Amino acid sequence: MKPPGNKTKATVWVVENGKVRSRLDQLATEEPLEIRLVSPQKTVAVTMRTPGADFELAAGFLYSEGVVSSREDIDRISYCVDADVDGEQRYNIVNVALREGLSVDLQPLERHFFTTSACGVCGKASLEALRSREYPVIPDGPEVSAGVIYSLPDQLRSAQRVFSTTGGLHAAALFDAQGTLLSVREDVGRHNALDKLVGSAILSDELPLNNRIVMVSGRSSFEILQKCLAAGVPIVCAVSAPSSLAVTLAREFGITLIGFLRGERFNIYAGKERLGNAIA
Repeated sequence: MKPPGNKTKATVWVVENGKVRSRLDQLATEEPLEIRLVSPQKTVAVTMRTPGADFELAAGFLYSEGVVSSREDIDRISYCVDADVDGEQRYNIVNVALREGLSVDLQPLERHFFTTSACGVCGKASLEALRSREYPVIPDGPEVSAGVIYSLPDQLRSAQRVFSTTGGLHAAALFDAQGTLLSVREDVGRHNALDKLVGSAILSDELPLNNRIVMVSGRSSFEILQKCLAAGVPIVCAVSAPSSLAVTLAREFGITLIGFLRGERFNIYAGKERLGNAIA
């Protein structure tokens, strides 16, 4: 089986000035990905994603939910091989083998983690779950300038290669404190894009992401902040608005949260100390 691509061709009909014409268009591919643990054997989630960086997605997903805490906790990640179909690889199923002897709590998996923003978990319970994991408050620093923050959206858009041809993808990008773009990941889901970004850092032993900035397209939800907290990210920026629970999380755990970052304007919802010179 050929691995699915991140773009799919489709014929569309364009209506313009009362006239109709057909043309070939590129769509962002959306397919399910099943993430399985090998031992104990358990499907931990099924998420709709854009194919590509699937191993990073699986690693980031498991890390942000506390199943693994480091690269060493992951023995191997592989696509499922269907023994009934001549050993054919199934690119929509990822198997994750954890290191021998690792004890994991699978109870949180019953609610499918935070795969959607409609998971049915109330805000108070969500925050209590984070507190129970004893995440530390993000330490002070770095301090960044307004110019650095202003520069992030254009860099993010320029790096979205699949979005430029499909117009249908979210992105998450990692920057250093000087505003240099370090990496970017795209997906039909905002949470998946961030999981891919964090997963890349896990698999290359770059965690925690202290002194780093994450920017996401769209809005910043509780789930986005939760994943950034797990990765130790001190500054989170978004093109659109944060949710109320995202702001509460940011304030409690010491994250600088910036929203409505467009042109030379943004709102600071938490952690304004990291932009001391910018708002003096």
